[in-house]
This record gives sequence, structure tokens and C-alpha cells, in this order.
Amino acid sequence: MKKAALFDLDGVIFHTELLYDIFWEGISREFRPDTPEMVRQMKGQTMVYTLNRWFSGPYEHLRGEVVRRMNEFESHMAFEYVPGFQTFLEDIRSRGVRTAVVTSSNLPKMANVYRRHPEFRDMFDAILTSEDFSRSKPDPDCYLVAARRLGLSPADCVVFEDSLNGLRSGTAAGMFTVALCTTLPPATLRPLSSLQLPDFTAARWDALA
Repeated sequence: MKKAALFDLDGVIFHTELLYDIFWEGISREFRPDTPEMVRQMKGQTMVYTLNRWFSGPYEHLRGEVVRRMNEFESHMAFEYVPGFQTFLEDIRSRGVRTAVVTSSNLPKMANVYRRHPEFRDMFDAILTSEDFSRSKPDPDCYLVAARRLGLSPADCVVFEDSLNGLRSGTAAGMFTVALCTTLPPATLRPLSSLQLPDFTAARWDALA
């Protein structure tokens, strides 16, 4: 049996990924209309990676404005849970399964989460943010760090992701990957995941583990 569930944040725990698409599409149209692929390729990446890749060189002067707009945008987000997530989490924790959040979000973003959901910190054994690992998804670093934090091997862990970069990260870490089809269709996620779920309403740990 698997011993731990590792969850991405946006698009897995919270229904926020489509909101970020709208935000970044606006940023792309205004500041980087020459890079229509930016929104698709940046999914699952840290803000530092995004700034370094698309806002360097002649675009570096835009970084402060992009960060300011992102902070303002996130400060008003509702952070609504994906259907079934809370029930699923309570069930697996009652079974002794370890839990962790593994997100490319940073601490300022998480401060907004904690303000909206004071219960959030106590729902998991560990919460890892972009400050906890050195390489962004699809590199496996973040999930390997999470496994070590829980004192487990990669083979003990199930990864829940919604982005291609996130699934590549979990797979490269040697973990069983489950795709949440909250932002991308199952056909797109199937080649990179062992199982695809629309949300958590029908998820059963016995079947996954």
C-alpha cells in the first residue's frame, strides 16, 4: 500500500487554474504578444522560473509590474476547493496516510490561502512551496524533497497533479501519478498519468494505493 499523498495546489486542491490562465493571457497580450505559447508552457512553474524565462533581457524592467499585478490578483482570489477534496483528504488521513502539498506557489501566495482558509495548515503533514526546492517542475526535485520530508521513499507516494509539467515531475520522481482533469482533458493527461479523475468525488484510496 502507498503511504503518502502529495498534492499540487492550483487545479488539484483549489479550482484556481483557469483563473490563472485568464490572468496570464492578459499579461501575455499586454507585455509579451510575441510569445503565444507562454501560458501553456508555464503551467506548474514557479514565479521565479516564469520571470527568468519570459521577463529577462529587454523585458526585465516589466518584472516589478508583473509581480505587483499577481500579488493584487491573488489577494482577491476565493480559493474554492475542488469538489470532493476535503472528504477525500479526511478519509485518507483517518487511514494513517501521510499528506503534503507540493506547490510552485510562493510564501506570499500561501499567506493569501491561509487568510481565506485558516484550517489549511493543519490539514497536511507538510506544505512545500517554491522556497523549499531549487528546481522547478518538470524537474523531480520538489517531489523528492517532499518524500524525504515525510521520511518515505518515492515508491511510497502518490502524486496528484493537473498540469503536464507537474505530472512529468511526479513521474521523474518515480511516483504513481494521478491526473486531475480540472484544466486539461483526459486525453491530454493520459500519456503522463496512471489514472485520470474529473475531481475527488469518486476517488477511493484503496483503488489508488
